[in-house]
Amino acid sequence: MSAGRAIPIARRLRHDRMLLIACLSATTLAVAVLSALLISVFIQGLSSLDWHFLSSYASRKAANAGILAPLMGTLWVCAICGLIAVPLGVATALYLEEYAPRTRLRSLVQLNIANLSGVPSIVYGILGLAAFARCFGAISTDDPWTLGSPDSLFFLQLPFGRGVLAGGLTLALVVLPIMIIAAQEALRTVPKSLRHAALALGSTRWQVVWKVTLPAALPTMMTGAILSMSRAIGEAAPLLVIGGVLLLFSVPENLMSDFTVLPLQIYNWAGRPQDDFHKIAAGAIIVQLVLLLLFNSVALFIRHKLQRPLQ
Repeated sequence: MSAGRAIPIARRLRHDRMLLIACLSATTLAVAVLSALLISVFIQGLSSLDWHFLSSYASRKAANAGILAPLMGTLWVCAICGLIAVPLGVATALYLEEYAPRTRLRSLVQLNIANLSGVPSIVYGILGLAAFARCFGAISTDDPWTLGSPDSLFFLQLPFGRGVLAGGLTLALVVLPIMIIAAQEALRTVPKSLRHAALALGSTRWQVVWKVTLPAALPTMMTGAILSMSRAIGEAAPLLVIGGVLLLFSVPENLMSDFTVLPLQIYNWAGRPQDDFHKIAAGAIIVQLVLLLLFNSVALFIRHKLQRPLQ
């Protein structure tokens, strides 16, 4: 009997080693390709990185071109996206996990959120164009409602047009399903015993959520925020649909200002036949990677500061 059982065990161990080798081979191949791509980008783009490149506007001559406008546009758009998507995603996850009754309607909403996370981003661009840039045609874009002066920082108009606010809201739509799902998974990692103990001590449901559940899940939620912002900072298709400018000679002054972002500028330069534009496109890619790492570093720092043992 022992010999008979040893054969299946040996076969399973062999299959396990084969699967491990296959996974390691696939991972090694992916890392090798990524490393080769990054090395190629750095070799091609490092020569373009200087203060003039970071502080100048785009130009028809590669030697004079810079990324000031798309760099500032990326910061504006990603800031708006994060300020909207992260709180709204956390609030939605809290409601679905802590308050919503387990009904068919909740299951339908959960299914739709999961499906929306896989929708192509260009679809969100079309939705953003209709909802934010044109307000579904309810208000004429030729005669918008305005509040404040166009030269002021506090200037708003309805519909939003093709400005920074429309771009940030569109990106928030793109990353919101990812943020909701990540926040829900974080809430599910909090042991139910903590909730039961707080309720047994006389806490209200809101006090349990605010004082126990949310602080315990918040560090893990930051992982979802990192993933969301990583996707937002690299999106070009939805912003191109709503009217992001490919060549801009100014930085945003308010939420209604025209804008461009680094992915659009890289797309513009990489599509040109001249090798000089390909080099500055590689330089812009390096800047975008550094910006992404800075965003992630801030999120990881916040996560580390908020993390505490579950007691």
